[in-house]
Amino acid sequence: MTIRTRFAPSPTGYLHIGGARTALFSWLYARKHGGQFVLRIEDTDRERSTEASVNAILESMAWLNLPPDEGPFYQTKRFDRYQQVIKQLLAEDKAYYCYCSKERLEKIRAELRAHKQKPRYDGHCRNLTNPPIGVKPVIRFKNPLAGEIEVADLIKGKVVFNNTELDDLIIARTDGTPTYNLTVVVDDWDMQITHVIRGDDHLNNTPRQINLLTALRAPIPQYAHVPMILGSDGQRLSKRHGAMSVMAYKEDGYLPQALLNYLVRLGWSHGDQEIFSMQEMIDLFALDAVQRSASAFNNEKLLWLNQQYIKNSEPEKLVASLQFQYNRLEINTTNAPPSEAIIKALNERAKTLQEMAQTSQIFFAETIEFDSKAVRKHLKPIIREPLTEIATRLELLSEWQTEVIHSVIVAVAEQYGLKLGKVGQPLRVAITGKTVSPPIDVTAYLIGQTRCVKRIKQALALIGDN
Repeated sequence: MTIRTRFAPSPTGYLHIGGARTALFSWLYARKHGGQFVLRIEDTDRERSTEASVNAILESMAWLNLPPDEGPFYQTKRFDRYQQVIKQLLAEDKAYYCYCSKERLEKIRAELRAHKQKPRYDGHCRNLTNPPIGVKPVIRFKNPLAGEIEVADLIKGKVVFNNTELDDLIIARTDGTPTYNLTVVVDDWDMQITHVIRGDDHLNNTPRQINLLTALRAPIPQYAHVPMILGSDGQRLSKRHGAMSVMAYKEDGYLPQALLNYLVRLGWSHGDQEIFSMQEMIDLFALDAVQRSASAFNNEKLLWLNQQYIKNSEPEKLVASLQFQYNRLEINTTNAPPSEAIIKALNERAKTLQEMAQTSQIFFAETIEFDSKAVRKHLKPIIREPLTEIATRLELLSEWQTEVIHSVIVAVAEQYGLKLGKVGQPLRVAITGKTVSPPIDVTAYLIGQTRCVKRIKQALALIGDN
């Protein structure tokens, strides 16, 4: 059997963390077993589905580098097929027209709730012989009235549902458009999906879908329902917990590899290992290792992972992402040093590429702001002569390299009988305006000869008399 999984988002918004994790799990399972991964856009909700959301989903999947083997398929292009199946169910007396009004249905629900019973349809039209005239009906599936459905869930284990708890679900609306449970069943059948990996908020749909598949004499896939992701307060994950859409993480300077690494560890583990290459994820991922309880989203852990990936990535592989941040932040990089050099200088410190882009402006900005506290602490009269000497020597250099710059700083420190730090830190404040930067010789090299000298002279003007 060729394993075939699918990711089937509804384009009613952007792709968020929960959906991205489901897509990743489905993709990994197919890759590990030499199968196929199918992307399907469930866009039958015409009122809420938008082209912008479709594009956002496709863009997110591309950025995460989770390419489908087939698709994307669109449900709105398969209406003829759904109608064919609905007609088949009607012809085989496995579905029927329901003429009940919204008022009647609401009355039934209210009565059941009053008796603390689960709201469900009472089957009023199931055996109707004299349908009312002039009423547009919905079409309902004839759910079995007795028996049980056993779901052998690959994550949750055996879950049993009683048919008496299920009502006759609507499979077509009054305008003839098919509903979610019908389209999903037909798609999974036609696309030969063998494993349905999805969020556990769909678990209650599973027995209904199994009954539909059985009625159609279609093969039943194996199901794996992934527990939800919670915020730090134990509530369902949302924006207030810091969770964002997938593309918002790109905009904020996260790397796709880091986000995928974080997502795979949300509910799955392999010993104590935290960092996984994509190949390791494929080789090691297993559904029976996915935990049954909900996972907690931790933005600090994601940030830490992102920093590890920035630190350990080859600089040239980050150039395009750093340039994306410059463009997004409208930072003019006309006189900037090479991006690879910037990345090498800042990759130990930056937690995101957005932070790297913002910090790197000290290397090429035409003007800088001096931190007043740093100026008071480090730009004192005693350092005026050493800084003046450094500026003079740097301006005369015919070769601008970190080793040469370092030798100048060391020589001036020795000339004035100062420890290297007593010269290096005031110099750092003079050329960056701050007390923190990469090593001072690297910082000066990236800022460039002309800018360095200019900034030191500006800093000298800030030194008071006492």
